Amino acid sequence: MNNIIKNIEDAQMKAEVPQFKVGDTVRVSAKIKEGNRERTQVFEGTVLKKQGSGVRATFTVRKISNGVGVEKTWPLHSPIVEKVEVVRLGKVRRAKLNYLRSRTGKAAKVKELVR
Repeated sequence: MNNIIKNIEDAQMKAEVPQFKVGDTVRVSAKIKEGNRERTQVFEGTVLKKQGSGVRATFTVRKISNGVGVEKTWPLHSPIVEKVEVVRLGKVRRAKLNYLRSRTGKAAKVKELVR
């Protein structure tokens, strides 16, 4: 039984997974279906957390839109997520950036990692 589930999950995984870390600013292009039309919508923000492994892996992105914090969580291997582009690298020392939820303005920024 376990092998059957593993084979199904392996078939659902993407071949190329985007490389990004927590704290990075990313631009997620997602397919939005409206009636019979389909379009691509871009969501740009800071990666708060990555969790799970395999086909169940998810990541959460947060942005401030009109003064209100908006968070979205996407499955990493979902066909809805077309691509994830890294806009800038973040320098953080934590795996989960939940403290950014209570901060506003410049305090909610993550330092940029200079390579």
